[in-house]
Amino acid sequence: MIAFIGMGHLGSNFVRSMLSKGEQVHVWNRTEEKAKALEAAGAKVFQHVADAVKGASRIHITLSDDDAVDEILELAKSGFSNGVIIIDHTTTSPTGTAKRVQLWKERGYDFLHAPVFMGPQNALESTGVMMVSGDQQLINSVEAALSKMTGKLVNLGEANDKAAIMKLLGNLFMISITGGVMDMLTLGKASGITPTEAASLFDWFNPSNTIPARIKKILIGDFDHPTWELTMARKDTRLMMEQAQLGDLPLVVIPGIASEMDKWIEKGNGKKDWSVITKDIIS
Repeated sequence: MIAFIGMGHLGSNFVRSMLSKGEQVHVWNRTEEKAKALEAAGAKVFQHVADAVKGASRIHITLSDDDAVDEILELAKSGFSNGVIIIDHTTTSPTGTAKRVQLWKERGYDFLHAPVFMGPQNALESTGVMMVSGDQQLINSVEAALSKMTGKLVNLGEANDKAAIMKLLGNLFMISITGGVMDMLTLGKASGITPTEAASLFDWFNPSNTIPARIKKILIGDFDHPTWELTMARKDTRLMMEQAQLGDLPLVVIPGIASEMDKWIEKGNGKKDWSVITKDIIS
């Protein structure tokens, strides 16, 4: 039997998928109504989390943050069976994750962090990406079960906090993309271009093709052969900010990048590739 804690959009669809595969699943959620919505699909709902986990061979968790995970596990621990494996899919801090692995090991229980790059539909369809890191013998024992939950399971090695770190890296990139889109739409609006018109840029311009080449250039430190000089990129950020200000719609992301560019220009890097602003990170 599997216990699942946290019946938000992701957790509830993980449970629906498990039930469709013939698993017996006990569920608990702080707001009981969300858990009860899964009764029709075959889940057994419990009012108290310690009761929900009794007899479970695995406990899966999808909660909001570190504090929620710590709080609920403390409430649930009286119901833990010997040999139960706790698998947390919550996006949590690397430090908190490492502490939890150690804490529950000292208490005699195995804890794995397995965050995901998934939306609710991915959880329902067992697609998307799941990461895991930590004790390799433990991971091997649950690899088949985790693989059933996702389209791709990525084992990141022995470090207990590695999956947590990589999850934050991925989320940072996605947030950065949205921030860039927000600035793009803002500049368009300030210039009399509707969001739909601005979005049509990507009907024929595909910047994703440049990402692998840009990352490679950064990683090898090839800043002396510019494809876009730093001074020219900085000039463009000035034009962007000036145009947005004319429409009284200031940008959010670009000013911070422009400030960093200024620091590197002051150091004498104006004629180098604009990605030289990453030099201190990779050195």
